Amino acid sequence: MVGYNAEKEALAKLGAQVVIAGSVDSEEDTKPVAAEVDFPVAHGVTQAQGEAMGAWWDDGRKIIQPAEFILRQDGSVVSSTYSSGPIGRVEPADALKMINHYETRG
Repeated sequence: MVGYNAEKEALAKLGAQVVIAGSVDSEEDTKPVAAEVDFPVAHGVTQAQGEAMGAWWDDGRKIIQPAEFILRQDGSVVSSTYSSGPIGRVEPADALKMINHYETRG
């Protein structure tokens, strides 16, 4: 998430922003991560909340697997990425390319 924070100026130039990040972890465990970024980081995200946003809940580990969404300004989903672990998450540079691609397509 720190990478997205580092790209906030480039995101802003495209009219994009990181809206929120979430974790199933406790407030105490989430604080160190949240302290490194300028955007909100929710804690204690439940299975119902994860399902409401379209994330995949891992019943075995009782966690939400990594899920990233790029939304248009009207709130519709342009891109969604799901991962079953830390590998496969969208890197900030790739998110910028995707946003730029969708913006130039119209």
